Amino acid sequence: MATKKLETHDEGRQNIVSAIEALDTRLRWLSSWTIHNANNIRPKRDGLKVGGHQASCSSMTAIMAALYFYGLRPNDKVAVKPHAGPVLHAIHYLLGNQSLDKLQRFRGLGGVQSYPSRTKDSIPVDFSTGSVGLGVAVTAFSSLVQDYLIAHGQLAEQDGGRMIALMGDAELDEGNIYECLIEGYKHDIRNCWWIVDYNRQSLDHTTADRMFNRFDDIFATCGWRVLSLKYGKRQLAAFKRPGGKALQEWIDNCPNAEFAALTYQGGSAWRDRLLADIGDKAGVRKLIDSFDDAALADLMTNLGGHCVETLMDAFDSAQDDRPTIFIAYTVKGHGLPLAGHKDNHSGMMNGTQIEGLRETLGIAAGAEWEPWGGLGENMAARLKAFVEDSPLARRKQEPTVPAIVTPDHLPVPDGAEQSTQAAFGRILLDLAKSGEQIADHIVTTAPDVTQTTNLGAFVNQRGLFRRQELVDVFQKAKIPSAQKWAGHQAGQHIELGIAENNFFLMLAALGLAAPHFGTRLIPIGTVYDPFIARGLDALNYGCYMDSRFLLVGTPSGLTLAAEGGAHQSINTPLIGMGQPNLDYYEPAYADEVALMMGHAFRHIQAPDGASVYLRLTTRSISQIGRSDNAWEADALKGGYWLREPAQGAEAAIAFTGAVAPEALAAYEIVAEDIPGLGLLNVTSPDLLHRGWSARRAARWEGKRAAPCHVETLLSRLSPSAGLVTVLDGSPGALSWLGGVQGMRVSPLGTDRFGQTGDLPDLYQTYRLDTDAIIDAAAELFLGN
Repeated sequence: MATKKLETHDEGRQNIVSAIEALDTRLRWLSSWTIHNANNIRPKRDGLKVGGHQASCSSMTAIMAALYFYGLRPNDKVAVKPHAGPVLHAIHYLLGNQSLDKLQRFRGLGGVQSYPSRTKDSIPVDFSTGSVGLGVAVTAFSSLVQDYLIAHGQLAEQDGGRMIALMGDAELDEGNIYECLIEGYKHDIRNCWWIVDYNRQSLDHTTADRMFNRFDDIFATCGWRVLSLKYGKRQLAAFKRPGGKALQEWIDNCPNAEFAALTYQGGSAWRDRLLADIGDKAGVRKLIDSFDDAALADLMTNLGGHCVETLMDAFDSAQDDRPTIFIAYTVKGHGLPLAGHKDNHSGMMNGTQIEGLRETLGIAAGAEWEPWGGLGENMAARLKAFVEDSPLARRKQEPTVPAIVTPDHLPVPDGAEQSTQAAFGRILLDLAKSGEQIADHIVTTAPDVTQTTNLGAFVNQRGLFRRQELVDVFQKAKIPSAQKWAGHQAGQHIELGIAENNFFLMLAALGLAAPHFGTRLIPIGTVYDPFIARGLDALNYGCYMDSRFLLVGTPSGLTLAAEGGAHQSINTPLIGMGQPNLDYYEPAYADEVALMMGHAFRHIQAPDGASVYLRLTTRSISQIGRSDNAWEADALKGGYWLREPAQGAEAAIAFTGAVAPEALAAYEIVAEDIPGLGLLNVTSPDLLHRGWSARRAARWEGKRAAPCHVETLLSRLSPSAGLVTVLDGSPGALSWLGGVQGMRVSPLGTDRFGQTGDLPDLYQTYRLDTDAIIDAAAELFLGN
C-alpha cells in the first residue's frame, strides 16, 4: 500500500513538473513575441528601437513558472526583475488578467509598461521595479513591516507571507543591496526569499567569476540560508556515469566568459572543447559520444535555474521562516538563438530567428498570440486547468482599507519662541500621550538621527520596535539619560543605521502596509534635510509606487550654521517641487506645523492623496498672534497673505520658512516708503507651482479652468508690481512667481555651498538678512 501511495505521489509530482515545463516554454515564447511585435511588427512613427529584453526574460522563465505555479503562496509578495517584466505579463495573460491589446502595445502609450509598475500596469504588481536593486532591497523592509504588524496584533501570523525578490546577478553590484543586508541582519528579518538569476552576463560584459564565489559567505554571515542551484537533474544524472566526475570538475572550473561563448556556438563547439580538454580522462569520450550535438548542448545548459524539478526541490527545502537566497545558475537567452552571446542583453531575434522558434514550437502562423498555441487540444486544456487551479489564480485583490480618523486640529505647542523642528517633536509627543486612534497607527523611523530630529520624546513614550525585548542598560543602571528607549514588540519606532537609502526603502515599505497587509500605518520618517539627496533614488522609487508617508527633512538650509556646507541644504525645495506624488510644505510657525501635520495624516490616506514632505528648521523664532483661522485654508493650498496688500499694490515681499523674522522686519521698514505693500507667506512653493502649471495645461488642452491659487493671491497686486522673494534655499523655488503675471522679481536665496559660522554672519554673507531684503526692495521698487 505504501509503495502504491508513493507511486501515486511520484506520478502526481511528475505531472506538475511536466505542466510547469510546458508553462516555461509558453512564457518564453509569449515574452519573446511581445517584444518582437513591439520592435518589428507594430508601426513605428519615430523610427526608434522600442527595446525589451528577450534574453533576460528567457533566463527567468523556468524560475518564474516554478515560483508562480508551484512555490508561491497566496499571501506572498514578489518583486520581479525589471528586465523580466514581459514574463510577468505573460503569466497574467495566461491567467486572463492581462489583455491582448495591452500586450500588443508593450512599451507604447496605454500598454504594458517597460518594467513592472504598481501604478501604471493593470495587472497585480506587488512592488514596482526598474531602478535595479531597489526592488530587491524593499522586500527585506516589507518583511520587517510584516513582523511589525504581527507583533502589534494587526496581522495574524498565519496571514503573513514571504517577501520575494527575483533579481539579476548584476543587481548584486548595487551597493544598496548590502546596506539592506546589514540592516536586515540587525532586525533579524524573516520570511524573505531572494532568487538570483545567475546568468553571468550584465549589460556590458560577462560577470566576473572572482566576486561571485564570495556571495555565499556574505549572505551566510548575515544569517541567510544559501542554496546554490548549479546543476539540473540531467546533469546530475550524467555526473554519476563513468567520466561524469571529470565533466563536473570541468564545468566547475570553466570561466563564465568561456561558458557563455560555448553556449552560443552550440553542440559541436561543446564537443570539440570537452574532448580537447578532458577527452583523455577515463569514460569521458564515451560519455560525450552518447549525446548528439543537440542533446550535448541541452545537457551542458541543463543548469539548476532551468530545471523545474531542481527549483521545486529547492523551494520545498526552505519552508521555514529563515531568509533564503537561491543562486540559480542560468543561461542568458536560454532556449533562444541569442543564448550565451555577450551582446544579447539588448539584442533581439531577427525575423528569421523568431519564425524558426515559432515553427519549432508548432505554433501556426497567425496564432502567435494564442495563449496555448501549438500545444494541441488536450495539452492546452490540461495546462489551462492547471493554471486556473493554481494558488495564484485564487489570490485575493488588494484590500480597500478605511481611513484612520484624524483630529480636526492637532494641538499647537505653547511658547513665544519656537522652531518648527521642536514644534514637530512636541506635537508628536502630545499625540503619543493622547488616546487618539491615530496615535497607535503612527510608526516612526530615522537613519541614526532620532534624537537630533526631535523624535526622541515620541520614542520615550512609545518605545523602539524589537521582536525580542531590548533592555535599556543605562536606565537599568540608573545612569541619567534623556533617552529612555526600551525595545519591545509594542514599540512604534524602527531604528535604522545611518544609511539614507535604507531609510527611504523603509518608508516605502511602511507606506504600502494598507494595500499589502490590509492594515493602515501612518509612517513618519525624519532625516537631515541635506541628506535627502543621498537617498533620492529610493525616495523616487517609493513615490513612483504611490507609497504614502510623511517625510520630515530637518534641519534645513543655513540654519544648522556651525556644521558647515555639508550639513546645509540648498536644492531640497527644488526636489520637493519636482518630485511627483510628494507634496512639499515649509512652515514658518508652530501653528502651521500642527496644521500641516494634521493635513498630512489625512492626505496620505486619501485615495487621491500623496506623500508629504515637511522642510523644517532648528531656528527658534517669535510666534505671531492669529485673530482667526481664516489663513489655514490658503496655507494648505500653498500660501497666504501674512500682511494683506492694498488692491492694486505695486509691491510685495514673498518668503518661505525660516527667514520669516527677516521678511517681517524688512516689511515694516519698506512699508513706510511703499504704501499698500504685501507680505506673502509661501507655505508650499510646490503646490503653488503645480497649480499654476495645471492651469496652463488646461488652457492648452482646451479645458476651462478656474484661476489657480497663486493667480488669486497675486491678483491683488498691480500687473506691473515688483516682487522680492526670499527663502533659505535655492532662489529658483520662488523666483518663478514673477512669471505668473509678468511681474519684476528680485530673488534672494542660497545657491552656493555654505561655510561654518553663526547665523547672523551667514545670513549676511548669503544675503538672507533684513538689510538684503531692504536693498532688493529699494532696487526693485524705488529704483535705488
